[in-house]
Amino acid sequence: MQVFINQQPHELPPGATLADAVRALQPQAPYAAALNLQFVPRSAYAQQALHDGDRVEIIAPVTGG
Repeated sequence: MQVFINQQPHELPPGATLADAVRALQPQAPYAAALNLQFVPRSAYAQQALHDGDRVEIIAPVTGG
């Protein structure tokens, strides 16, 4: 199945979860993830199923002033 991670297409196996998408990108902590513009708590990544065409955003916090 094809999903978009940070606006880039990625192929993931059927039944993939948000945790699989995060592993595919291997972001450095700290980060947050959203699925189709909805924030998902880290504790729910492994239970959040993905579907073809879903959009995942993995976002790092910005600091400064």
